[in-house]
Amino acid sequence: MTQPATADKTAAGLTAMIELTEKLTKLLAEQARAFERHRPQDAAADIAEVARLANQYRAGSAHIRGQPKLYETAPLEVRRRLLRATEAFDAVLQRQGRALGASKTVTEGIVRAIAEEIAAKRNIGRAYGPGAVRRPAATAITLNRHA
Repeated sequence: MTQPATADKTAAGLTAMIELTEKLTKLLAEQARAFERHRPQDAAADIAEVARLANQYRAGSAHIRGQPKLYETAPLEVRRRLLRATEAFDAVLQRQGRALGASKTVTEGIVRAIAEEIAAKRNIGRAYGPGAVRRPAATAITLNRHA
């Protein structure tokens, strides 16, 4: 009699993981759309919720990986739903990665252009007299290509 109760509990746990994955996928897709539209400010509203759900997802997926019997003993339809949800999540993660990469490139270009403009406008001062050395321009912005 404990067998059906355990199977129901397993299916309920995996169903909760499916729902969590679908919710996280939806939020990440919305963030990716915001970055694709060049409106990162629209993505900012959900950052805390995405972080919270991502942490729950990490813990839940680690739990399932650590106990493969949970997945193996679940009903076939639940396993299929979990697989579809995970595939959709992976696709959205790739999409968001591309959108963030493009946004990063644009942002770095803007920062570089501003830094170059500041350096060009800055008055270096003239050196005069015997042995006078001209000082190089100093900028307040440090550019890091590896950020």
